[in-house]
Amino acid sequence: MCRNIKTLYNFEPAVTDDEIHAAALQYVRKITGFNKPSKTNEVAFNTAVAAIAGLSRELLASLETTAPPKNREIEAAKARIRAAERFAR
Repeated sequence: MCRNIKTLYNFEPAVTDDEIHAAALQYVRKITGFNKPSKTNEVAFNTAVAAIAGLSRELLASLETTAPPKNREIEAAKARIRAAERFAR
């Protein structure tokens, strides 16, 4: 999985449209190999981002869990610790 795509489900506060769009954009960039598409491919690229964002939004809205929501700040702190350990080597 692309490390730039973050888990968006079961957080408090809830995921935003900007976060969903950013994840969709990273996914499309990853599978196409384009950081920015050419003018010829721009419409197809942007259409794919919008479609994936929409499907992701629907998926997140339909999921159910009994687990308590995770705190974004605590999870971000854990990620920073993992990154520091990983790159300290």
